[in-house]
Amino acid sequence: MRVAVVGASGNIGTSVLRALDGDRSVDSVLAIARRAPTSAAPKVEWRERDVTVDDLRPDLQGAEAVICLAWLIQPSRRPAQLWATNVDGSRRVFEAAGDSGVSALLYSSSVGAYSPGPKDRAVDESWPTDGVESSFYARHKAEAERILDDFEARHRDLRVVRMRPGLVFKREAASEIRRLFAGPLLPRFLVRPGLIPVVPDLSRLRFQAVHSLDVGEAFRLALHADVGGAFNLAADPVLDGQELGRILHARPVSVPPRALRAAADITWRLRLQPTPPGWVDMALGIPIMDTARARSELDWTPRHSASEALLELMAGMREGAGADTPTLQASAAGPLRKQEFLSGVGGGEAR
Repeated sequence: MRVAVVGASGNIGTSVLRALDGDRSVDSVLAIARRAPTSAAPKVEWRERDVTVDDLRPDLQGAEAVICLAWLIQPSRRPAQLWATNVDGSRRVFEAAGDSGVSALLYSSSVGAYSPGPKDRAVDESWPTDGVESSFYARHKAEAERILDDFEARHRDLRVVRMRPGLVFKREAASEIRRLFAGPLLPRFLVRPGLIPVVPDLSRLRFQAVHSLDVGEAFRLALHADVGGAFNLAADPVLDGQELGRILHARPVSVPPRALRAAADITWRLRLQPTPPGWVDMALGIPIMDTARARSELDWTPRHSASEALLELMAGMREGAGADTPTLQASAAGPLRKQEFLSGVGGGEAR
């Protein structure tokens, strides 16, 4: 089997490549990314392509399956650039896959695609996917799902799978995740259990996480299973103020939702951090997911708990951990995180 992975250099992409590299039924992997690393595993061939402008159809010829992971979270201050990759870029990948005669298309959606829902019970994959309006990330995930609905209706002979993971963590993605969400002002040494004195405790601040390697394994399993449709991916336990307080040795403190959102808004507007307040709205809005379908139909069992995945990420942040792809490189921020400051903290890459 030959598999093409579009958006292969990031957090999930590198985990998918690792899972496929260990799969004896996968003969070769075409890894597509805007910037390729200088080294590759024996099965992996890298090609530099931009999903916003390049025609991927010649690249996908001969592949039996396409895994679409291409996505941008930054620059948060350039909405047109984000839309071009996340929405139109996803559409271009879907159409290229359909025109290339592949038998399966696997797409990385997200819990963020879901409409606001309950926090006191879990919902399955039938919950509406209209996103959270104030979050560009949620809107884009929902728009991509609508495009995929149309694509699937026009390509009934092509198997389409949608993965909807919760927050995805691993050590090697720590430097990237810090750049994407916390920005250059976060001191590495403070990201340590015992040094974080308090955590916010809100009734709706309950979310799910999953280790990136477990997500990569879910994609591998879905390649071989005769399944279609959506799969929720998350590990236990659900992370809330009490659980965060327990694993971080911190005190849960009740915080009004408006205060949390206002803090995010003010610090984003002042360019102190790169995350707009829509992320708070999404965190408070998204439902808790039921993962029974992935566990039963894919025989998927996460090897890491949500708490373990979070603690591993934090350890990676303290260490400045990364990987050899340009996306995950620990040195991508430059000396003293210079590139992040020059970009305007969420404004894009400095040139």
